[in-house]
Amino acid sequence: MSKKNKPDTKGFVYSTDPNFSFEEEQTTAETLLPAQQKLKVKLDTKHRAGKAVTLVEGFVGREDDLEDLGKKLKSFCGTGGSAKDGEIIVQGDQREKVVQWLLKNGYKNVKKL
Repeated sequence: MSKKNKPDTKGFVYSTDPNFSFEEEQTTAETLLPAQQKLKVKLDTKHRAGKAVTLVEGFVGREDDLEDLGKKLKSFCGTGGSAKDGEIIVQGDQREKVVQWLLKNGYKNVKKL
C-alpha cells in the first residue's frame, strides 16, 4: 500500500489537506572548480565506537562528483570509507595524506582542523 503523503526531510508527517503533496527540492548545484572549494579536513571519533575517521567537509557540487573525489581519496590513502551527505569519510587518521592529495590536485583552500 503506497502512502499519499510521504514524509520528507523538513519534518512534515501528515497533512489534513487532501490536495497537499510534498515538493521535492530539486537542487542540481553545479560543482565548483577545485580552486574555489572550501574544504575542511578533520579527525572524528563520535558515534563510531572509538574508531577514528578522517572527515572532508564543505564540498559544493553534485553527488556524483563527491563520490568520485571520495573514491580518489580512498584509493590514495589505501583505506575504505564513504561519500554521502556532502562529506567524505576516510577510515583512519589520514589527515596528512588527504591534505597532501588535495593540495597537489588543485584544491587551494583546504583547512586542517
